[in-house]
Amino acid sequence: MGLLPKYQLPIDFRLMQGLNRQEEMAKGAQAPEDKRRLSSCSAMENADSSPLKRFPLGLDETTEEEYASQSTLLQDFASIPTIDKAWTFTSTSGSQCMFSVSQPNLLANKNRKYILSSHISKGSTNDVSFQWDAFPIETSSGSIMVPSPSGSKLLVVRNPENDSPTKFEIWGPSRVEKEFHVPLSAHGSVYSDGWFEGISWNDDENFIAYVAEEPAPSKSVFTHLGYKKGNSTDKECGSWKGQGDWEEDWGETYPGKREPAIFVIDVNSGEVHPVEGTRKLSVGQVVWAPASGGLQQYLVFVGWPSDTRKLGIKYCYNRPCALYAVRSPFSKSEDHKSGTNASEEAFPVKLTQRISSAFFPRFSPDGKALVFLSAKSSVDSWVHSATQSLHRIAWSLDVKPSPDADIVDVVPVVMCPEDGCFPGLYCFNLLTKPWLSDGYTMILSSVWGSTEVILSVNVLSGKVSSISPENSNFSWSVLALDGNNIVAVCSSPTDVPEIKYGSLVVKSSAEASWSWLDISSPIYRCSEKVISLLSSRQFSIIKIPVRDDSGNLTKGAGNPYEAIFVSSKSKSHNLCDPLIVVLHGGPHFISLSSFSKSLAFLSSIGYSLLIVNYRGSLGFGEEALQSLPGKIGSQDVNDVLAAIDHVVNMGLADPAKIAVLGGSHGGFLTTHLIGQAPDKFAAAATRNPVCSLPLMVGTADIPDWCYAETFGKQGKSMYTEAPSSEHLAVFHSKSPISHISKVKTPILFLLGAKDLRVPICTGLQYARALKEKGTEVKVLVFREDNHAIDRDFIHSSTLTCKKKMK
Repeated sequence: MGLLPKYQLPIDFRLMQGLNRQEEMAKGAQAPEDKRRLSSCSAMENADSSPLKRFPLGLDETTEEEYASQSTLLQDFASIPTIDKAWTFTSTSGSQCMFSVSQPNLLANKNRKYILSSHISKGSTNDVSFQWDAFPIETSSGSIMVPSPSGSKLLVVRNPENDSPTKFEIWGPSRVEKEFHVPLSAHGSVYSDGWFEGISWNDDENFIAYVAEEPAPSKSVFTHLGYKKGNSTDKECGSWKGQGDWEEDWGETYPGKREPAIFVIDVNSGEVHPVEGTRKLSVGQVVWAPASGGLQQYLVFVGWPSDTRKLGIKYCYNRPCALYAVRSPFSKSEDHKSGTNASEEAFPVKLTQRISSAFFPRFSPDGKALVFLSAKSSVDSWVHSATQSLHRIAWSLDVKPSPDADIVDVVPVVMCPEDGCFPGLYCFNLLTKPWLSDGYTMILSSVWGSTEVILSVNVLSGKVSSISPENSNFSWSVLALDGNNIVAVCSSPTDVPEIKYGSLVVKSSAEASWSWLDISSPIYRCSEKVISLLSSRQFSIIKIPVRDDSGNLTKGAGNPYEAIFVSSKSKSHNLCDPLIVVLHGGPHFISLSSFSKSLAFLSSIGYSLLIVNYRGSLGFGEEALQSLPGKIGSQDVNDVLAAIDHVVNMGLADPAKIAVLGGSHGGFLTTHLIGQAPDKFAAAATRNPVCSLPLMVGTADIPDWCYAETFGKQGKSMYTEAPSSEHLAVFHSKSPISHISKVKTPILFLLGAKDLRVPICTGLQYARALKEKGTEVKVLVFREDNHAIDRDFIHSSTLTCKKKMK
């Protein structure tokens, strides 16, 4: 599938009013509605002596003051920047590091993006310091930046607005050296989505391969005289134009996007050629292949079959894909002994015939191996994300690519890791150049339990080692390599991210370790208020025993799962803070022990957090992950309830002061929990939740997810576009709406009107049913947002959530 993995949720300042009200009533205090009533009467009595002060809907004088204070604090958290990418370059003066940074611009309702560079100075005693530029440089929205391999040139792509051309700018050290405008008749926007996206310089820095939308087809035009002969662009349209046949797209975040295709631009002339032969494929992640004589004549890319039913691809690793090689359209022609003609040369060669998934291709420094990740476990089992594997195939510099290449397993799928041992690969990205100087050690980030770690992988032996600090519950992510050194970032739920610099320390031929240095950086500086509040918080990762006596569990499914617990370092009057249970989506995703601005804000204003990684989450081996399909709505719900009981029994939480929030599948769990355990939660909040599987299976971009998670291993063979009444009955029994008669917890819904993953109708149906039975419900609809609700920063923040939840 891919329900939105994270728990990104707009926060209502009054979400926890239910918790606070219970405390007030216990002390004999007036209920909030009584206070408001008295306040209103008082205002009416004094109307003649002073003008009536108007408050925003749902607020009174007391709550307005609290709202203002907390909204200021939320802005302090929201303004903390995020590093999106980093690049390093080596020159005669040493190393340079360039960071691409984003920061929410609340007033403009969008992300502000900028570049900040630093010179890396290395002392004789392994001391390292970064000399930062005085000021960052803001970049325009819609622009993409990719440095050349040498770092001497910078490509800036400015995607078109309306009918304008795509602009390609080649920057040198001090100025724009070349600028080319590519019209819409050649191609549309360059992809920058992180999945189909692929922009690659060749080693000679003369050509750039990239992925862009194929040109729009011409449309039939009709005027007052009838049909107009000949092709016509939109600008030439008369009174109306034909719409053409409906075409499948890749679902969530891709509506209106045309098919991705590969193009190559000559940096010197600006000439653009499409790569032919990919008509029945959606293509992405293109890279140049090495070749003898520096010809760089082949391109390697990922292809997804696009001539059949397209299902949603965002967050979904279970879509079959393969690696292909194809001649560059600018490649020098050579006579081959085989006598292959030019048309055959232009046809892509499928390199990974024997495996159902291959992506993120990377060539070894010597050009003799092509290494790639695979999600074959996802493709074969139909779950949207699962344990990955790493593979390599041999690459010849002088012989044409072959579809018969042997695929070597470098890191296989781990089924059931021993306690504390490597749980398998769960990698969401690879560096463009992930290699140490030995040419066979790859550096990458991967999930390990509830943390993210940095791994070194020997692609010859398959040896995997965690090289981030041992016994650290922080999460670590690699940003870039500086030779044999690593630029990384680490953080925790209570610690703002920090930049780290890792250096390889060789102790002997068989033993090596890594030394990590703190790097002072202006990027993550935040207010003193934020620093002070976070310093009073702490976190731990708790192992939760499986509470299942069925006796039919695999070893991996019976192992403890984990929850991240965030709390105050001290108790006030020996009382526990109110607890918020936080649930990730997916369900096959993970809540990491990294910094989250929204959750850090909730923690800082006095709430404990229980962030549950129920069985089925990534990072614990394939057996644990595959234990959930077929058991959603029961196993995952029971895991969350067991985690709550566990911290209550430890004396870490008060059972009378618990709320729950989650988005997507986390919203599925949230609405299940308030139905199956109606007396357990004082308040709930959910974003685009799966409330009704019968409704979702016919309207979502991932109907296959409904079958895979509902029916488990049988789901793939049972799948149909026209579910039977028997299937619909099972879908209903697994849905939160089947428990709606028992719900009494006040709940906040946040729904994206343009959500294709979990269409808005599912949440609205559930909310209307609650209102029908008198349960307190608040619904916020974001008209221009999709599943993530991340388009509108103002409207998805607490600034719009004004009404109290009792």
